[in-house]
Amino acid sequence: MKKNKIAIIGTVGLPAKYGGFETLAEHLVTHLSDQFDFTVYCSKTKYKKEEQVKNYKGAKLKYIPLEANGVQSIPYDTISILHAVFTSDVLLILGVAGAWILPFVRLFSNKKIIISIDGIEWKRDKWSMPAKLYLWWAEKIAVLFSQIDISDNESIQDYTALRYQTLSRVIEYGADHTLEVKPTLQDIEKYPFLENEYAVKVCRIEPENNVHLVLEAFRIQQQMQLVIVGNWNNSEYGKQLKETYQNIANITLYDPIYNQREIDLIRGNATLYIHGHSAGGTNPSLVEAMYLRLPILAFKVSYNITTTENKAVYFSTSKELIHQLNTFTVEQEHTLKDEMKAIANRRYTWKVIAKQYELLIQEALVTKYKNSVHTDLTKLNPSFLQEYQLAHLHNNSMFYENR
Repeated sequence: MKKNKIAIIGTVGLPAKYGGFETLAEHLVTHLSDQFDFTVYCSKTKYKKEEQVKNYKGAKLKYIPLEANGVQSIPYDTISILHAVFTSDVLLILGVAGAWILPFVRLFSNKKIIISIDGIEWKRDKWSMPAKLYLWWAEKIAVLFSQIDISDNESIQDYTALRYQTLSRVIEYGADHTLEVKPTLQDIEKYPFLENEYAVKVCRIEPENNVHLVLEAFRIQQQMQLVIVGNWNNSEYGKQLKETYQNIANITLYDPIYNQREIDLIRGNATLYIHGHSAGGTNPSLVEAMYLRLPILAFKVSYNITTTENKAVYFSTSKELIHQLNTFTVEQEHTLKDEMKAIANRRYTWKVIAKQYELLIQEALVTKYKNSVHTDLTKLNPSFLQEYQLAHLHNNSMFYENR
């Protein structure tokens, strides 16, 4: 039987070693390659020549000689979309950078478009005002000119419903690729903090992830060690924070760690996970921490509350975080561990996520119209509704009385 051809656009590429979208692409290919013929577009600049394989886990890989992130993501995604229009049946686009071209794709082809808007990207502090304006506009184009758009969090779904009157589909991220790692003597020698209680945070070093807020709280409250893993040297914000806090006794800062065992060793043996993200939707590092059975202290925004089903501990300022750290009990720790793990087992496994994407792709292949938040009853002729109402009023019997 001939497989439908699916293009995955907007990631750095495969094998995954960078972020959430790449991990998603890896697991979609792993779980669904027997049903679909995948092509994944990859950034040539991020893979050495010997790493640039043509096929991976049944998927074809196409390399674009541009960066997948930053301003180059616009031409990177655009070129990928143009190529996919001629080779694929469904375009699964992760992010809105190349959305400007979608009206032309819809006008000149019958290709199906599924797009993940990746949180509310234009609200992120890291973008300049021109970039924010473009992303704001691109998000609108992405939602209006796709057959199906995906939100990774119910709060994002609420936002798109209010702004565009369309019904986005909520699909989150899996976390069961994480590993439970017991420290060896060599591990403890390399990371001495593993022998003590410590809090951990893994993130991009950006203002909306409130790294400054978390660092300041632990500088003041020095009873617990803090370990943060992130890309400190990618921005002035990160460089300044590293310079300010790297010599604080109870704070340890690491550059990005891409080895799965290594990062899970550091995360999985922590006492607490600190999640400072204030923008976006369902964050992969948060659901991974939940799957690793870590108690979560999260920044108080709707996305994080939704992801943790309002069962984590929340803070909004350094002062509040200090208070939560000082009042956190052993009983609370054990309860939170079990609750976070139970939510992750139920919602954040790749088998569940892949099945949702499979059904969404099958729906996209046959759908003609985008789902609206408004009921189809609003499209009916008012005279018909009036006749139906009069008929109902003339019959006062309940359904169980008509015997």
